[in-house]
Amino acid sequence: MTLAPSKRVTVRVWTLIDSQNYIRFYRCRYSSTTQAAESTRTTKRREFHDYFVTHLPSSSLHPDPRGPLTSFHKLPRSASVPHTGESTHSPTSFQALTSRETTVVRIPLRSAKHHFGAATSRGTRPSNEDTYQAGVIDIPAFAKRPPASLTIRNRSARVAGLRENRGADSASGDPQVFYFGIFDGHGGSECSTFLKETLHEYIQDTAAEFELQSSLRKAGENSASPDAESELPIRQGSNVARVQRLEKSLVQSWRNLVGGYFRRFVPPNFSHLAKHTAEESSSVPENNKGVTIEEILEYAFLRADLDFVSAQASREDDELSNVCRPLYQDDILYGPSRSQSLNIAGLRRFKGGSTASTVLISTPTPAPFWHPASPSSLLVSHVGDTRILLCSTVTGEAIPLTSNHHPSSPIEANRLRRYAATFVTDSFGEERISGLANTRAFGDVQSKRIGVSAEPELRRFEIAPAEYSFLVLMSDGISEALTDQEVVDIIKEAKTPDEGARHVVNFATEVTRTGDNATCLVVRLGGWERRLEGGLGSLGTKESREFRRQEATDPRRSRR
Repeated sequence: MTLAPSKRVTVRVWTLIDSQNYIRFYRCRYSSTTQAAESTRTTKRREFHDYFVTHLPSSSLHPDPRGPLTSFHKLPRSASVPHTGESTHSPTSFQALTSRETTVVRIPLRSAKHHFGAATSRGTRPSNEDTYQAGVIDIPAFAKRPPASLTIRNRSARVAGLRENRGADSASGDPQVFYFGIFDGHGGSECSTFLKETLHEYIQDTAAEFELQSSLRKAGENSASPDAESELPIRQGSNVARVQRLEKSLVQSWRNLVGGYFRRFVPPNFSHLAKHTAEESSSVPENNKGVTIEEILEYAFLRADLDFVSAQASREDDELSNVCRPLYQDDILYGPSRSQSLNIAGLRRFKGGSTASTVLISTPTPAPFWHPASPSSLLVSHVGDTRILLCSTVTGEAIPLTSNHHPSSPIEANRLRRYAATFVTDSFGEERISGLANTRAFGDVQSKRIGVSAEPELRRFEIAPAEYSFLVLMSDGISEALTDQEVVDIIKEAKTPDEGARHVVNFATEVTRTGDNATCLVVRLGGWERRLEGGLGSLGTKESREFRRQEATDPRRSRR
């Protein structure tokens, strides 16, 4: 059989098991080349990089023969000129230096010890269920656009001063958006590994499906973003009709699969979920027709959890082999109709889950977020009891950005009390729901109907230049052993973020009484060089830390 050149045939083969007979089905589908090209464009895979791209002067990689002949850097201090880019009477040699060419290079983020550090320890547990991820995510920028007056006034100074201190633009033309995530699994590492490998892809795919546009687009380019002075949520351009359809479909999928708590579940950031007619939609103001980055994150979290739960619910388990078919399909999470299984986390049903805390950092200028003169927008998405901290440059205090999603939290208790059968207290005095310490988590298929969900707690922060020294992400193996201020003070004494992460994990492993997995991520911010200037520096908890270390190494401790 000969096919026309403009046609393409796709043959799909699968096998079904019916008793002991193998029946093969063949399905042929003809599609035109134009349809195939359109499908390729719409399903293009977004790219996630574990490195960042930056500009370095050519002379740092190889000698620059066009460099200045005079060694201006050897001039006495009184004759030297600071590299501020604002001086109008720079030496000729200095002008030659600032106008030289730069080279774009890729720097692996995990190897950039002065910008990012990560450390993990298994503790006394049989295995390490903690995972983490760091890299550059392929989504449009969501930072606040600087005021036009400030942009015009500082344009020349910024170009001259940040010529060699800027990152390369992403494929979309926006500054790079950085992604950091920490995941603490329970009952196994299947769910935490799944989040490490795919959660950033769900965020990228959601931004592509929503047709998210950059928040840095100018007002004359049909941007839905308000000015920087506005207190309204930043809405970015999108395909509103598609957003409505996708959000409605996701919520309906949760209701059909789980029921229970999700029968009345309406995500708070799904602004397009309401049923509007065409006339009502046309009457919505123009600045309310876009989507927020919070809406993107919430959809991505719930979509990832739905796929994971669906895959686990469709698998067979020994405990259900002798259970009769339920009278009502909605009374259980898994049923005979759930025959399609996704290839997620092994072949057997995984009953555990994982927490997740992620940070997205976007800048309005090409200068990276760790530059002392660069403002940035920071978005925190949090599920469970992993923890995120900021260190204030002025006061030196630890500023928590997340709260633990435990039954002891009044907000979580009020949300779940009408669905949960009972809240019990374990031997350690901690409240639990259905045997779980976390009221929000990925996975945990057997507790979804009573309200254990992956609905993220979202917080956005606008960070001024050098306002904070560093960012910390840590698992509960550290937060339960150390106070927030102790963690921050340990990192202040380190020379690099990588060294700070290792010192935190080592100290937590040394003084802990539970031996839980411990993981710590440290991200450098603009005020890193001034981290010891605020408040008491690292002296605020120095005595208490020394006492705890001595107590931990006391041989008589094991007798208590």
